[in-house]
Amino acid sequence: MDIAGPDIDAFIERWRAAGANERANFQPFAAELCDILGVERPNVRTPDPEFDDYGFEYPVTFAAPDGSTTQGRIDLYKRGCFVLEAKQGADAELAQLPLFGGSGRRRSSGIGDRGTEAWALAMQRAKGQAERYAKALPVDHGWPPVLVVVDIGHVIELYADFSKTGKAYAHFPDTQSFRIPLERLAEPAIRERLATIWTDPMALDPAAHAERVTKDVSQKLAVIARALEQAGHSPDSVAGFLMRCMFSMFAEDVGLLPKDCFSDLLKGLRDHDASPQQTAAALQRLWLDMDKGAEWSSDAHGPVLWFNGGLFEGAHAIPIEPHHRSLLIEAADADWRDVEPAIFGTFLEQALDKRERRKLGAEFTPRRWVERLIMPAAVEPLRERWTTVKTEVLTLDLRGEHKKAVTAVKAFHEELCSLRILDPACGSGNFLYVTWST
Repeated sequence: MDIAGPDIDAFIERWRAAGANERANFQPFAAELCDILGVERPNVRTPDPEFDDYGFEYPVTFAAPDGSTTQGRIDLYKRGCFVLEAKQGADAELAQLPLFGGSGRRRSSGIGDRGTEAWALAMQRAKGQAERYAKALPVDHGWPPVLVVVDIGHVIELYADFSKTGKAYAHFPDTQSFRIPLERLAEPAIRERLATIWTDPMALDPAAHAERVTKDVSQKLAVIARALEQAGHSPDSVAGFLMRCMFSMFAEDVGLLPKDCFSDLLKGLRDHDASPQQTAAALQRLWLDMDKGAEWSSDAHGPVLWFNGGLFEGAHAIPIEPHHRSLLIEAADADWRDVEPAIFGTFLEQALDKRERRKLGAEFTPRRWVERLIMPAAVEPLRERWTTVKTEVLTLDLRGEHKKAVTAVKAFHEELCSLRILDPACGSGNFLYVTWST
């Protein structure tokens, strides 16, 4: 269910004025937010523990190293979905307005005036608090994939760890758009994202989506590879041909080639019932233009950049049958921005039979398995270190020690620049790529 404009606008207008009273404001804010997202409101607390899996003030127990325990309560929790930590800041201008014609005495600003260093530090600490709550959940609940940090009536921040290990909660979907201002709730795509966090957060896992797309594309290409080898073409020439096809598909989707030029070329050949030899000739002309660069390419219907590296040098295209050309078109129609570079490993696995894979040691390792190794070994220590550095930097900046803050950031940057990752049996490079991209 999606709520239409006027209700959304009324919600935004009503909560824009909220400030400095977290305890009074959060539960009505959360309930109304659920309404505009079209999801169920939190359950009423009952003696039935099943209903406690989604509700306000979920109780947790923190265990100290000395064996002692303390109690805490999660502002809003939904098992298998999220932990939500709420805070309440205030707009600096509003916080200083006179109340009811009074003296102009400053109102409480809660966690701080929004947009200030103090507010940013408080939001960072709120994320840390949400992580501690997630860690304190019952073991059989597992780690929630999403942490939500809210400044009531101002922003909603999202952090995700789709590996569900609890050690890599990162900005979601990225560092540029993890923070959702209240006004953006008017956008259907934003409401859909939040509603999915309430109902099926794992559906948002970009790695799982990329893996599905990659697997689907590689299966289509593997069918072509096996057919071409059975027709007598050498494995090297087949691999080179399909690598050039894959790169062309990627290049047209990321703007390195004119948009859809490779797909349109294949579709034009199909529509004109071109022979296998005519299809090969057209592909070869395009690739020769890519090897040299061209102010205008008749096959790309636009200028073509020079692609160095030798992939298109003396490019040779193999004649392919119409039904294999159709498979290439289907592969090209995928959004190659979603295709992992690991497709080379996936393609290798699909193209070789089991005996060949065993003989060559050519077993492709899926990303989710790679992450189980590289997360604790490389990524988690760096993220923990960065969290510590960010807190230190915000604290220093808040104290006015700006030079020390800059020095701390530069020191961490130099630490990252000096990092080296070695995979002595890298195969398709998937371990290295996942480490770099995570």
